[in-house]
Amino acid sequence: MEPRRVVVTGLGALTPIGNTLPEYWEGLISGTSGAAPITYFDASKFKTQFACELKRL
Repeated sequence: MEPRRVVVTGLGALTPIGNTLPEYWEGLISGTSGAAPITYFDASKFKTQFACELKRL
């Protein structure tokens, strides 16, 4: 197999610790946790009350 050239045209991130690459990177290097109380549905009947949801979408 011959090596192939690749061009990276941009980077992006949608994560629980940031929705832009700079926010995500800052969250990584600062050790930010993405875990928080569940907000997308009523989780009161479930044992687990937290998740790593995407924020501010």
